[in-house]
Amino acid sequence: MTKSVVSTSAGSIAGTREQGLHVFRGVPYAAPPVGELRFASPRQPARWSGVREASRFSPPFVQSNAPASAEDALCANVWTPDPAGTRPVFLYVHGGGWQVGAGSVPTFDGARLAAAGDIVVINFNYRLGVFGWGLHDELADPDTGHCANWGLQDQRAALEWVRENARAFGGDPDNLTLCGTSAGGATAWHLALLPELRGKIRRLVAISAAHPRQPAFALTREDAATVYETIATRLGTDVKGLREVPAGALHEEWLRTFAGPPGDRLVGSGREYRGPVLDGRTVTAYAHELPTPDIPLMTVYNTTEGSFFTDPLSPSFPPAPPAPADEAELRGAVRGVLEKLTPHVPDQRVTACLAAYREAARAEGLADDPRSLWTEIWGDGLFRHPITELAERHARTGRTPQYVMEFTHPTRPPHFGTPHDATSKFLFGSHGTPENVKQFGDGPLERRVSRIFAELVASFVRDGAPGGTSVPEWPVFSPDRPSTLVLGGERVAHIATTPKRRQLRFWDEAGSLL
Repeated sequence: MTKSVVSTSAGSIAGTREQGLHVFRGVPYAAPPVGELRFASPRQPARWSGVREASRFSPPFVQSNAPASAEDALCANVWTPDPAGTRPVFLYVHGGGWQVGAGSVPTFDGARLAAAGDIVVINFNYRLGVFGWGLHDELADPDTGHCANWGLQDQRAALEWVRENARAFGGDPDNLTLCGTSAGGATAWHLALLPELRGKIRRLVAISAAHPRQPAFALTREDAATVYETIATRLGTDVKGLREVPAGALHEEWLRTFAGPPGDRLVGSGREYRGPVLDGRTVTAYAHELPTPDIPLMTVYNTTEGSFFTDPLSPSFPPAPPAPADEAELRGAVRGVLEKLTPHVPDQRVTACLAAYREAARAEGLADDPRSLWTEIWGDGLFRHPITELAERHARTGRTPQYVMEFTHPTRPPHFGTPHDATSKFLFGSHGTPENVKQFGDGPLERRVSRIFAELVASFVRDGAPGGTSVPEWPVFSPDRPSTLVLGGERVAHIATTPKRRQLRFWDEAGSLL
């Protein structure tokens, strides 16, 4: 295999030539966060002499169901058409509920997008779970003072590394588009809001962003402190001593703390996932409390985000619970969704939610069986409504163009709907890989949808104006007129007003209660 050698800020690396691309895997962007650097702000990687091999991925960061995962994993992966060029850079932040995922996952292979879009594609690992998304004052870094959100600090360090090294890979550091899916979409959004990164991110693609908020997707500061203190006691140490316990034991205690129904746990926040914590430094407020990013935006969501969580065959984490079979079970399932979003759910709130969704289903000709209603409520409450709400706010108050897409390509039976994170399979052209093909297919229509998706994103990355030869003109988003690009299915691509808007009225009216 032909080698490709470039010089980075820490030393020379040797990648590979693969199907016309130069590929570099497992390139350190920060020092290993081990020993005294566990719970520390990321440090520069140590320089090396000679040429470092960059042909293999690093391990994923510590996580379940990944036996080779490790703390020494803060590495980036690069796919570039030509290290001698000056191309736009596409930096991707993987999702996974801030607890699983890695740049090495085959779904996120950047080769197809880099080749089709003629852009430099980069992804990376960051700290997860207990190592990345908590807070405790006793874990303050002696140099930076930071005591929280180490995974977010890693993401910022990766972005700075990309800007410093983009030219080595044939990229333009001043033309960087940040993209993320789910948890990655939310933190990419947050990075675009940080004052210290202003001017360093040219554009943002936020896909199915799981915007943090309490109690659903984040711990309170007080709950975070309680969790670390409790885990330390269980492991026979104090909070500072958590730097010394085996990584596997610490990870398992974190999972144990959040096992079982939210109402039975040690703390009341972090009910679905544990993401960025309000710490007054890296995170001063959440997305719904802040202005939208002042850069061109592409906002993407899936038509049935919830089918990722209600399809027992979907490789979701954790696995989907059984679908409700009757009215009593449906009410219990809907209550379970609402309890992810608010500690107290009166019976009338469950009744109102079901009534609103049944009325919308009748009016729009949608299915109203228990599984379908549960799926729509889950996906809208946690994802589609917060995403569309921010999109509408940007349309009212933002100063930059925003393009909104609803991705609606259906999965193959017995899977159903267009689940959360279906987009990454089509953006990266990985729908046909062995782990994805049974759910997403690899026929002529899937390949066409994937090609169009990549073309739209690549054109946005190049100059901020998404378009392609096989799609209608995509207007800047306005909630009052047809301006959402609906991509997928037999129609392939068309422009519409926000689909299924009637379903979202329940969440509009619920307001601060949820």
